[in-house]
Amino acid sequence: MKKMGFGGGCHWCTEAVFQSLRGVENVEQGWIASTSPHESFSEAVIVHFKDDITPETLIEVHLLTHSSTSRHSLRGKYRSAVYYFDEEDKEAIEDKILQLSEAHHTAYITQALPFAQFKSNIEQQLNYYQKHRQAPFCRTYIDPKLKAIREKFGPHSRKDF
Repeated sequence: MKKMGFGGGCHWCTEAVFQSLRGVENVEQGWIASTSPHESFSEAVIVHFKDDITPETLIEVHLLTHSSTSRHSLRGKYRSAVYYFDEEDKEAIEDKILQLSEAHHTAYITQALPFAQFKSNIEQQLNYYQKHRQAPFCRTYIDPKLKAIREKFGPHSRKDF
């Protein structure tokens, strides 16, 4: 089993996005801190996955499902990043972001950052989408992301989600 961290938007959204993918075994939702100058905690998830899905696909899904090109005022709370646990993965992550940037003619602000620390959210907030699918927040923000994933990454989408 492999793992990567992803941050960029609301961790409820990010959690649901990755839970909806085949090959993802577990999604830990909370906050991730990196190293200086990114040592503050930012909403994020840790995704544990098997060989059924590639890190490259996970990165592409991530870039598609959050504001990965915007330097908006809440970037401290919602840092756009892919967190790596092994220094050897940094270059592959940066290469994939660059490749997708060129392919989509888009300037992504998403950074490859080393993982330093994780704080889990409180139990009541975990698996938010699965517990509150009909809530206005889920219908407004999460459902459109899941629809986009099904359209673009159909074979990777879980049928039961």
